Amino acid sequence: MDQQEQYLLELRQFFWENGITPDEYQLERMAHFAELVLKKNQKVNLISRRDEKNIIENHIFISAFISEFIPQKLNYFLDIGTGGGFPGIPLAITRPMLRGVLADSTAKKIEAVEEFINKLKLSNVVAENNRVESPEFKEKYANKFDLVVSRGTVPLIILFRYSIPLIKEKAYLIAVKGGNLEEEYKTAELKYKSYIKKSTIFELAYKPTNIKNKKGKKLVFLELSK
Repeated sequence: MDQQEQYLLELRQFFWENGITPDEYQLERMAHFAELVLKKNQKVNLISRRDEKNIIENHIFISAFISEFIPQKLNYFLDIGTGGGFPGIPLAITRPMLRGVLADSTAKKIEAVEEFINKLKLSNVVAENNRVESPEFKEKYANKFDLVVSRGTVPLIILFRYSIPLIKEKAYLIAVKGGNLEEEYKTAELKYKSYIKKSTIFELAYKPTNIKNKKGKKLVFLELSK
């Protein structure tokens, strides 16, 4: 069994055991993406080397799993601190009608992400080598996004600061984070309460390896209004 077949088996198990049924083409694209990341990871640090064996669960599946929490009628998303394309690329694969910008300030990472986008033939996302808080980025994308996603890159209060100038009047902010978020959320809420219409913190439990969320993965789901 080659590597891509092994990745397909793992992906099918995670998706099917959790009642999610992406089509075979999407699964094949995600398996191909995993291969591309591992190959590029030998030259550019996209994921931890000790995490390479768990790339399907810890990076591909968990990034795609986010789409289960995202409302359907959204158009344009921003992935802040995308790194190697997480969660942006799996999200783009599972939600092909959703367009997006994958932003990161590290040029080598964005070069890798652009290569992945081209090789996977993804027409609904682009990569941007820029800081989302920069004047150029804010001018280009002011009031543009109805969804912002991020995988634990910065504290929530900073994520709010980055997101507010870039979102539409109504938008969603989704962050995947670990650990105890109580204090972090309270700090962010204290400053940005007027923008928060609704907030929920989901335990990201899933079968078969994280049934009671022993890994402590959480998804912060915020509905914002300017």
